[in-house]
Amino acid sequence: MVAETERATPRRSRTPIEWLQYAFVRLGVLPFLLVIAIIVFGMMSDNFLSRGNLVNVARQSTYLTMVAMGQMLALLTGGFDMSVGTVLAVTSVVGALAMSTVFAASPDAVVLAISAGMAAGLGAGLLIGVANGIGVAIFGVSPFMMTLGMASVGFGIALFLTGGVPVYGMPDAYSKFLGFGQLLDVPTPIYVTVAFIIMVYVLLNWTRMGRYFYAIGGNPKAAHLSGINTRFNLFMAYVICAALASCSGLMLTARIETGEANIGATMPLESIAACVIGGVSLRGGSGRLGNVVLGAIFIGLVQNGMNLARIESYLQIVVVGVLLILAVIADQLRQRFIASVKD
Repeated sequence: MVAETERATPRRSRTPIEWLQYAFVRLGVLPFLLVIAIIVFGMMSDNFLSRGNLVNVARQSTYLTMVAMGQMLALLTGGFDMSVGTVLAVTSVVGALAMSTVFAASPDAVVLAISAGMAAGLGAGLLIGVANGIGVAIFGVSPFMMTLGMASVGFGIALFLTGGVPVYGMPDAYSKFLGFGQLLDVPTPIYVTVAFIIMVYVLLNWTRMGRYFYAIGGNPKAAHLSGINTRFNLFMAYVICAALASCSGLMLTARIETGEANIGATMPLESIAACVIGGVSLRGGSGRLGNVVLGAIFIGLVQNGMNLARIESYLQIVVVGVLLILAVIADQLRQRFIASVKD
């Protein structure tokens, strides 16, 4: 027995490079990017890691987090939604117009005005999601072409309704609560976003529809042959995506206190970047909600750090695009590592 023990080959410990590869395969590129961003921007600004700034980053990230969660649903099914920015714009414009109209007619009916505006904005955003869902699921249109076309249609409608002029006249209570409100020194939008994160988590992990999203993205034909109603679930993926983007538009409208036709222009790029950085596969069928939320927070963290470093906003768009490209390359390398380990 002793001789057998002595002849046993001792298990070789991993080298630092192998540990990094293991962490990369298991966790993806996001943890490495977060560490780099915190170190770099922490050195560039003393205020970067302060409590007040971190709370500000969390609040600023709520809008992108909402949109990214919806974008994740589309990506899981093997598509994506290029119209999420337009959903924000249409929601903002229609919601602000309805709210200001009702408030002007009945200045004392503040609750009615806010309710009418939120309902109108949400309904307008959902119409875009319904159109996307019908085009992709029923008529089999490419998700890229369908959502890109709806993005153009929705943006044109938003400009037609406003003439390119911001919509004013909403009740102050709307912005004070949903835009600037706080509870226990935590901004109201953070509470709203956390509630939606919980709902989407339940949808993806505890319901049949959530499992069907993964199945459709993994293999649409196999999902159909196994009895899954692929058309209905594809339709719902785009409707829910639009609903989340619309809710983000309502919160952002409360923050800027006007209805804007040009808000959300960068949301398609940023939401896809947040998902890909968070490890959602562009091939569909794989991804975790927690990583997507962290991906959205990471982009907010980078944008905040660049603002503190006084980097121009135009260059910030370049940085987001570079991060998206790096995330896609990292995903390809990660898939190769996984394939090599299996072989």
